[in-house]
Amino acid sequence: MAGANTLEFTDANFDEVVLQSDTPVLVDFWAEWCGPCKALTPVIDELATEFDGKAKIGKVDTDANREVSVRFSVSAIPTVILFNNGEIVEKFVGLRGKKEFEDALTKLSS
Repeated sequence: MAGANTLEFTDANFDEVVLQSDTPVLVDFWAEWCGPCKALTPVIDELATEFDGKAKIGKVDTDANREVSVRFSVSAIPTVILFNNGEIVEKFVGLRGKKEFEDALTKLSS
């Protein structure tokens, strides 16, 4: 359920791939049963293609990766968190438009 450039983040790889990244990372916390999450998927995939090489964009399945979901206080999905240098820059809760994510990523990747 991901585009060619959309990464899969897990409890096992999160610290290395997200927190230790030298580029901004946009993480979509989602679940298979979540309708709004499914509606957000094409937006995440488009962003992953558009920002390829400038930022990492990926998804965390909250059902399969509870540790990282609890660690970042994800209590509602979809939740999208933008990280830069291992720190949370912005947290988006609920279904949002592509422009909000593009603006936040552009600020960090330009």
